[in-house]
Amino acid sequence: MTSESQQPQQPEATGPNGNRKPLLSVRNLKMHFPVVKGLMRRTVGYTKAVDDVSFDVYPGETYGLVGESGCGKTSIGRCITRILEPTAGTILYDQGDGRPVDIANLRNRDMRPYRSELRMIFQDPFSSLNPRLPVLEIIGEVLKVNGIADGAELEARVRDMLRKVGLRAEYLRRYPHAFSGGERQRIGVARALASNPKLVVCDEAVSALDVSIQAQTINLLQDLQDEFDLTYVFVAHDLSVVEHISDRIGVMYVGKLVETGTVDDVFSRPRHPYTEALLSAVPKADPALRDAGKRIRLPGEVADPSDPPPGCYFHPRCAYAKERCRTEEPQMREIAPGHSAKCHFAHELDLKGVVAAETASR
Repeated sequence: MTSESQQPQQPEATGPNGNRKPLLSVRNLKMHFPVVKGLMRRTVGYTKAVDDVSFDVYPGETYGLVGESGCGKTSIGRCITRILEPTAGTILYDQGDGRPVDIANLRNRDMRPYRSELRMIFQDPFSSLNPRLPVLEIIGEVLKVNGIADGAELEARVRDMLRKVGLRAEYLRRYPHAFSGGERQRIGVARALASNPKLVVCDEAVSALDVSIQAQTINLLQDLQDEFDLTYVFVAHDLSVVEHISDRIGVMYVGKLVETGTVDDVFSRPRHPYTEALLSAVPKADPALRDAGKRIRLPGEVADPSDPPPGCYFHPRCAYAKERCRTEEPQMREIAPGHSAKCHFAHELDLKGVVAAETASR
């Protein structure tokens, strides 16, 4: 008989709108970076940026990946788009013909047909744009490299993309330094969508922008999702942003997925103590609600991904930890339909969510 510690993570049964066939299935994904020391640059260990992560992304949805800086969410996005080559695991991508392809294990030359379908919007809208190229070449390069358009057709398509992201077509000849941060990010969005992709990884796409510009960019992303029938993997550390744009959420801690579920389920009734702590830090716009829930301040520091603690990685900072947590690693288990958590005592704990805290204050 298989023990609980050996049970694999279970995928979600269905997605939004009753979708049963995911566009992307990530299974047991690992991304380990070597730690080298000495004059001979010998490998003495590995930093486990992503450590055995599994989840599904369904067509037309936005799947939010949230957690503190360094938890591995950006590394997952870069593995999905194959900017990074995963250490282990599979990433099954549905081509639409009933034959999923494992893009995690494709050679670079075999990956080329899928690069136009799997795109990424980067965090920094300035460093991700080549300062020596005008907008026409920045966006047009995607079309040219993938053999989609060239010459006059390429310019026409770039003009059209600029209009779709709210920029004037006359900006074609300008260079990145001539734009504001919000405008540069719109150029990044246009570049990502120019090849008509199916899935877009948004890597902290609004975190470098002012709050007012963040709202405009999020609304733009939602409008473009409807227009182009896009699927998003939205990487962020700001739960309030993730709540606004996501259908489902995956919470990460030190390279592991510790909770996943719909936005309503995770926010109203978290099942993992780390999620509860994150939710307690979400700012409340209504002054009457600011003292409704006490901010949970976690003791200690985030675990070192190159030398994680035994058992549950979160146990040194968890107020609910017991002896079992220190010695046995928990498995991802479904607590309610579509809502899973990686905690030994998820069924027993009564954790406070944002909705519960606000309701109690009225």
